[in-house]
Amino acid sequence: MGKTVLKAGFIGSGFAARFHYNALQHVFSTGVEVTGVYSVAAEEAAQFAAERGIRVYDSMEALIEDSDILHVCTPPVTHEPIVVAVLEKNRNVIVEKPFTGYFGDGSESFSGETFSREEGLKVALDSCRRMLDAEKRSKGRIMYAENWIYAPAVQKEREIIEKTKAQVLWINGEQSHSGSHSLAYGQWKLSGGGSLIGKGCHPLSAAIYFKHVEGRVRNGEPIRPVSVSARTHAMTRMPSFQDAGYLKTHYRDVEDFAIVHVLFEDGTVADLIANELSLGGTNNWIRVNANNHRTLCNMSHNDSMETFTPKDEIYQDVYVVEKTETKAGWSEISPDEGWFLGYQHELDAFYKAADTGCRIESNSKLAADTIATIYSAYLSAERGGQETKVMNL
Repeated sequence: MGKTVLKAGFIGSGFAARFHYNALQHVFSTGVEVTGVYSVAAEEAAQFAAERGIRVYDSMEALIEDSDILHVCTPPVTHEPIVVAVLEKNRNVIVEKPFTGYFGDGSESFSGETFSREEGLKVALDSCRRMLDAEKRSKGRIMYAENWIYAPAVQKEREIIEKTKAQVLWINGEQSHSGSHSLAYGQWKLSGGGSLIGKGCHPLSAAIYFKHVEGRVRNGEPIRPVSVSARTHAMTRMPSFQDAGYLKTHYRDVEDFAIVHVLFEDGTVADLIANELSLGGTNNWIRVNANNHRTLCNMSHNDSMETFTPKDEIYQDVYVVEKTETKAGWSEISPDEGWFLGYQHELDAFYKAADTGCRIESNSKLAADTIATIYSAYLSAERGGQETKVMNL
């Protein structure tokens, strides 16, 4: 008897859709048939479909009807209505990060520097609630596409916590690099924030996940974040900033540095850093300090492969590692960056869960906890780092 064949639909046809499609080629838990794609960007959707030999749908509703699992690869401001529409049809939905957020008041004059963070938190939490409520009413489930959760190092640490019944005391981690190429990234109304949501979501989600895992082992319930203290800064927009030409500086109204201290309900803590100020490629790591072990999970800048070339142009056609400024000299080259970062494992796990009904590691609860913590952190930063409650959704 062959594998179950699940029909996959793509909503959105940009960068995220392309790497989702590529990762789908590594799904082995089930069979996959790509139904087609729907996007408001008609020309982009036509090109995406033509390159892959798939159908372009004229309506999102028709695509949902013809699919078992939908990949939501659209800007985060659109996530909520799409996710709800998919769940109302009792389909499973894979939603990219950030899960949702606050994207302004719709006015041309909106600025990420001046709005009330309390209002932003309320809007983001209400959006999370509507998606969680839609999931409760549905036979479909939300699969939160946080690839860090499925990085092999993170899943191995999950196994360690489960099998040793470790008490996780302190977690620290970071994602940083020299800045995003995306012009949309630097505008709050398009991205929902800056470094904290764009990069901090990764180590923060992993930290919350480890405490969820520990709680499941100890008492059958996740250990949740209850408060956060944070500071954010816009270093590259300071009048005193001296631009040497290596860091991206196009951010309009978002932060390029964030540091967050999270308190969990059992009294343990996590400290996470996110920034656009780090040269030399992406820093993706998280460290677990437990009562019976210590683990460092390196998703990037690991030494599985190192290479040297005297001139940058020699490696002109060779991919070395994400966001490196130069290929000259020694590089910690990634032989399969998607593998180390969990993209392939993530989709295989989601399709297995859709087929068998097994537990989703990166689920809606993790997504909601992450958003609640991020926007509570923005409120904390507005208050100069004051400890701020994280709402349990």
